[in-house]
Amino acid sequence: MSEDYYKTLGVSRNATKEEIAKAYRELARRYHPDMNPDDASAKAKFQAVQQAYDVLKDPEKRKKYDQFGANFESFQGGGAPDIDISQLFGGEFGGIDLSDIMRQFGGGGAAGGGHAQQRQGRRQARRGRDLQMETSVPFQIAITGGERQLNVQRGGQSETLTVKIPAGIEDGAKMRLRHQGEPSPGGAGDLILTVRVTPHPMFERRGLDLHVTVPVSLAEAAAGAKVELPSPHGTVTLTVAPGTSSGSRLRMKGLGVHGAKGKGDLYAEIQIMLPPHLTPDDLEAIRQISARHGDHHPRRDLKW
Repeated sequence: MSEDYYKTLGVSRNATKEEIAKAYRELARRYHPDMNPDDASAKAKFQAVQQAYDVLKDPEKRKKYDQFGANFESFQGGGAPDIDISQLFGGEFGGIDLSDIMRQFGGGGAAGGGHAQQRQGRRQARRGRDLQMETSVPFQIAITGGERQLNVQRGGQSETLTVKIPAGIEDGAKMRLRHQGEPSPGGAGDLILTVRVTPHPMFERRGLDLHVTVPVSLAEAAAGAKVELPSPHGTVTLTVAPGTSSGSRLRMKGLGVHGAKGKGDLYAEIQIMLPPHLTPDDLEAIRQISARHGDHHPRRDLKW
């Protein structure tokens, strides 16, 4: 996939936030690994779409990306790389501690043996480096919570960590795992974990609410029916009233996302599905029903 995030999502550089989100949802569903089990390239395309959306959905990241390109995170302030000069030489150069030189230019620091002891104390107290990782979490786990296994490379070794994913976590959220970074005599650093939530083929999250399209038969919509609907909180029974039309929305209070910010609702939009093969007699029966209700004009309120 192209490094141009706009091309990756198929939107223009002046696309609105809503246009970017719509393009992301369509591409994420198209390239979702679960929807393409026989396509080895689908996972890479899916990850590229996720990366592009993570940047372009954030106004601050998008502004920096437009200015510096895909490597914008390597630049700070006026655009110069943020580099600790002592890191270029491992902290010492020619037997001289560069951090001491920088401090002396600032007017601080003691001399002699006490100074050497302070340097040694600083080395011992320096904590390990923080690690940055990403993990892909299924939509269901992001909603209800669960566990994920992480393979972490640290201290020259590979380790497996079990991470608890809190219920209601959002795409792009960051989790700080204390003392799970690079080890050091001064204490291990942290592991900063970015969570990527894979989209669901049927359910969509909007804040704390969940939205799903529920297919029903023509007979169920006309005569009414009880329809079983799976949800994060178990199977619920949806009551379809007689004469329900496509596009009707039914709200189930409290059956959306349950997270630290509260509880959302579940919205079910009815979609009438006609039988795949209607016989001439079937079509004639439908025409007769329509003729008996000639005063019904479904597009009466459709205006430009």
